[in-house]
Amino acid sequence: MFNRFLVALVFSTISLISYSQEFSVSGKLIDRDSKLPLEAATVFVESVKDSSLITYTISDKFGVFELKGSTQASKVNLYISFVGYKPYEKLIAIEENRNLKLEAISLSEQIESLGDVVIQGRRAPISIKKDTLEFNVASFKTKKDANVEDLLKELPGVEVDEQGNITVNGKPVNKILVNGKPFFGNDPTIATRNLTKEIVDKIQVTDTKTDSEAFNNEAGDDQNKTINITIDEEKNKGIFGRVAAGGGTDERFEYAGLLNYFDNDLRISALSGGNNINSPGFSFGEIQKMFGNVNYMSISSNGTLNFGGRVFGGGEGITNSRTAGVNYADDIGEKVEISSDYFYSASNSYEDKIRNRENILPERRYFSNLVSNSNSNSDNHAININLKTKIDSTFLIEFKPKFNYTNGDSRYQSSEETLNMEEELTNSSSTNNQAIREGKNFKGDLSLNKRYGSNGGFVKLSIENELNDTDNDNFSQSETLIFGDTPQEILRDQFTDGNQQTNAIEINTNVRVPLLAKKLFMDVEYGFKNQDKDDAQLVYDLDQNLDTYSILNVDQSTDFTNVDRTSRPEIGITYDVDKVRIRLNTGYVFRTLKSDDALRAINFTNDFNAIEFSGNIRYKFSEKTSLYTGFGISNNVPGIRQLSPYIDVSDPLNIVQGNPDLKPAKSHYLYLNLNNYDFQTRTGMYTYININVDNDKVVSRSIIDPSFIRTTTYDNVDGYYQIYANTNYSKNIALDSLRTLNLDVGIGLNASRNVNFNNDVKYASRNFSYSPKLGFRFIWKELFEFRPNYELSYTSNNFDIDNFEDRNFVRHELRLRTITFYPKKLEWNNDIKYNINPDVAPGFETSSVFWNSSLAYSVLKDQGTITFKVYDLLNQNTNSQRTATQDYIQDMESTVLERYFMLGFSYKFNTLGKKGETRKSNFWFD
Repeated sequence: MFNRFLVALVFSTISLISYSQEFSVSGKLIDRDSKLPLEAATVFVESVKDSSLITYTISDKFGVFELKGSTQASKVNLYISFVGYKPYEKLIAIEENRNLKLEAISLSEQIESLGDVVIQGRRAPISIKKDTLEFNVASFKTKKDANVEDLLKELPGVEVDEQGNITVNGKPVNKILVNGKPFFGNDPTIATRNLTKEIVDKIQVTDTKTDSEAFNNEAGDDQNKTINITIDEEKNKGIFGRVAAGGGTDERFEYAGLLNYFDNDLRISALSGGNNINSPGFSFGEIQKMFGNVNYMSISSNGTLNFGGRVFGGGEGITNSRTAGVNYADDIGEKVEISSDYFYSASNSYEDKIRNRENILPERRYFSNLVSNSNSNSDNHAININLKTKIDSTFLIEFKPKFNYTNGDSRYQSSEETLNMEEELTNSSSTNNQAIREGKNFKGDLSLNKRYGSNGGFVKLSIENELNDTDNDNFSQSETLIFGDTPQEILRDQFTDGNQQTNAIEINTNVRVPLLAKKLFMDVEYGFKNQDKDDAQLVYDLDQNLDTYSILNVDQSTDFTNVDRTSRPEIGITYDVDKVRIRLNTGYVFRTLKSDDALRAINFTNDFNAIEFSGNIRYKFSEKTSLYTGFGISNNVPGIRQLSPYIDVSDPLNIVQGNPDLKPAKSHYLYLNLNNYDFQTRTGMYTYININVDNDKVVSRSIIDPSFIRTTTYDNVDGYYQIYANTNYSKNIALDSLRTLNLDVGIGLNASRNVNFNNDVKYASRNFSYSPKLGFRFIWKELFEFRPNYELSYTSNNFDIDNFEDRNFVRHELRLRTITFYPKKLEWNNDIKYNINPDVAPGFETSSVFWNSSLAYSVLKDQGTITFKVYDLLNQNTNSQRTATQDYIQDMESTVLERYFMLGFSYKFNTLGKKGETRKSNFWFD
């Protein structure tokens, strides 16, 4: 089947490309006075007939450009724009020469800046301004009623997955801004899926920076990107929003509403939503979120696979979630900016589970069977404020307070039994737990930034304080039976009064001294952090005479006072010019961990001192190709629980004791990232390699006795490493003004060595995996979209211990996503996953098909939409899973979201600009 699919893909691609009529225009751009080449100028051509955009490109470091495109037009207009230079325009008759080579084109400097508008009504579709990549939204055609996410999918080098995660030229986007300000915290999909394209003027992409880094002109995070959505000034005043609701079979429902008021700098937004279809967060029921927690499903019909941390399983449990929030942003005068939001979220979840596990020890095996059910409820209130004050052009003060309040309750019941290889019962247990929790958190971050001189010097001071207070009340009844030569019966009826209070303060200072004006800098930094934590877990047994929980169980109770103090002086050198940025940094860490137990004489103080080093280099070969590399040595200190010699007997079948002699893990890392996107050929490629080597890695070390009671402590091991590499190639082919083909090919490689213990026997495992993928996306504008993908995953695990079996697993996933826009007002979405796993155990299905589908019909002049959608059309999500690791083989069944049908309606409203009408532009991008 897969061979036929690949052959069909190749022949379809060849036939589509051969059908298109192509042309090319090439030339070179130079400065009129200096005769030097002009890099990163935008060159584009429009149709003479209707001014529609045909194609565009960016000049390279030699000023050379080559436009390639397809058109039926006999004549086209050539436009060239470059920041700071006068625009260029030329009429070209391409019917006379479809491979036109122009002589060198000279551009003269623009004496008076025209700002962003180079040619009235003919803004370049894409421009590069220093480190900012800017897209002119009007140039990129999308479907009607498109949101920002639909727009992003059309931008060259930008990819958006089903969860709304965005990458630009292979780098993840970790921040979304609207007019330079945050929009509802850290969930980017609230902005990208709910703001419409029609109000957006520009999309700007930059390296992610904090406000302090931007103010001080520091280099940002070159491994992550920020997208700023710039609202059209003509449409930045008014009210817009959307409401939606749906109901379905099996009592499934969802609802959502978003209201926005924009008045230039003032922005007020409110949202509310809820559903019981395992779609946490906020959405209007898009098909992308219909998978809920099963986005990573592999085999969900009658079996799934989890190996070596790679999860191929369905979602568990049913969640009823609710959200509501308000966002406010404004500029107060010319010096003060404020943005804030309040967010409320709540959920109710339940799950039933059956688990049968075969546990593997070096000398024998045993079996454990578990039946459990759980219910939980939670409420969360969060307030975030960001206040920025510019005292003057050189002095910035920023204050970010955050408040969070949570409360909830949960109930958990379980029954478990353990059997030996002869299937004789060795122990059993049953539990019934009820818990109530409440938490309050405050975090305040104050930052002061002062620039001095004109060569890049600054002084920065940041102070962060966090206060946390958490109460936990837990009622627990349990019965544990241990059989064999020394049988035991352990009955517990207890109440645990838990309280955790944390007070942490962190102070960081940085003085940057220019050594060579705006090129070479020395950073002198000092960081101090102190965390005081009181952690009391007081366990009371039931006094049956008084029928109250009044007998303190000292063996199971703890009352720790913990101190974690870190001091770190460091010095760094930064060299930053146009194409090269090098940063080297070294520091010495003084860290103290201290723990006192008020209930027993178990106290310890551990001091950890170590040198750390880091460096990173960025080299820009051109505006389209960059190389990033980083390297360093870091230390990971064990947690206090891992160090504490306290013996935790809260679970009679799993006793845990820390090891105060643990050493910090030393991690050596190296990464390499090569990014290339050629705007001339619409070709992108990125390669990422990451290597980690750890010494003194902290791992758990367990001993299991003949009754299968586990005693666990911790130890240091050497010999861990991980090598990960990933490369991806993409190609965008404009077949004509209506049809586009996007190709995507990639492969991921992973090799690692782990050292662990199994029943106190030390062993090493070597893991190797690779996962090639192939896909394409064929778009016929306003008619349909066809997007098949194929991915193969191969995993191999080898062990240096005889009783562990080496294992190899292969998994295939074929996915097909389609959208049709015919008839005119109807949109039909399908998302189909076909999985094959030939390595599952007998009795489990080797394949499954998971199919979601939705129909949307526009009414009320396209302001209303009637939707009908089906989740798991073939009803194959039974969530019976098989999991295999080096320590056990496990079969599990749990509650899952099953097939449902849902009918819904949404309505949008818009008073921005001229009643929200899309401003007419002079061209579209194809």
